[in-house]
Amino acid sequence: MNDLAERRLKTVRDHMALECVCDWDAVIATFEHPRYEMYGPGTVFDGEEAVRGYFRASRTPFPDQANEIIAIAHDGDTVLVEFWLTGTHLGPLRLADRVVEPTGKTFRVRMAATFEFPSGGDRIICERPYFDQAAVIRALGLS
Repeated sequence: MNDLAERRLKTVRDHMALECVCDWDAVIATFEHPRYEMYGPGTVFDGEEAVRGYFRASRTPFPDQANEIIAIAHDGDTVLVEFWLTGTHLGPLRLADRVVEPTGKTFRVRMAATFEFPSGGDRIICERPYFDQAAVIRALGLS
């Protein structure tokens, strides 16, 4: 594996670890341009302000949200990660039709994400998590 691939893998590992400890300034620093494109709902968070808003919104219901990497691979300008997403429902959860008050229940859902890099660069230009909110709702027993 070449040096650029190794640096990109390190960037993604660092990015995901920093998300677990809610070090948002350091997470933002892993981006060349902060951007999340959520597969599933199709929501896009483009730019630092929007991405920080996503962090606030996602950590309100699940302040201990974390990830555990299962597998990670590099190809071309992309790093692909399979991981467990975990958390505890400790704050209000906004759904399309209602708000669910904290249940204290935990979830563990298998997910994947791609991290895109600019040609020759080692800072992320877009994270694309394959997010299935219904899987989290089912895991919490709320469906």
